[in-house]
Amino acid sequence: MTTPPFDNDPSAAPTETDIAIVSAQLGRPARGVVAIAARCVCGAPTVVATAPRLPDGTPFPTFYYLTHPAATAAISALEADHVMNGFNDALIEDEELRAAFALAHASYLADRESIDAVAEIEGVSAGGMPNRVKCLHALAAHSLAAGPGVNPIGDAALDRAEWSPKVCVCRDYDVPDASHFRRTAP
Repeated sequence: MTTPPFDNDPSAAPTETDIAIVSAQLGRPARGVVAIAARCVCGAPTVVATAPRLPDGTPFPTFYYLTHPAATAAISALEADHVMNGFNDALIEDEELRAAFALAHASYLADRESIDAVAEIEGVSAGGMPNRVKCLHALAAHSLAAGPGVNPIGDAALDRAEWSPKVCVCRDYDVPDASHFRRTAP
């Protein structure tokens, strides 16, 4: 089994504190989290890797899931500004971008299948890959988890977002053992 390029130690399971913070970020219990795929500079979770099959048996194609409230809000603002239309136009017009986006799709599938292959979602990634831009949240999550240069649309969305993974804007999470996940910058 290959290991997805997680920002932290990929062999380490998420801690109870990680799961509590993700649940607080989402406003609901976290489901099927197999790893924290990217973290804020303060160490708080930003992206989770979710099992391709949830504990209740439901197939779940969105392997990389953006959880950080400020990141989610910034990406939602881009979607509200209809930047996806421009990204979709660029995919139609730019052959190199289309090829890079297809590679991002393959990378996403490989990362997810390194955890589990689920027949019902075989070949289905997230965010509209490989042919269109449907969800910038999924594409930005992939970019944060895999690193720059893997998902060109996710990278472009992060470049345009009014949020940076290099600046902590986390709130204080009111969960046990989260005292070390505190705001480190305004």
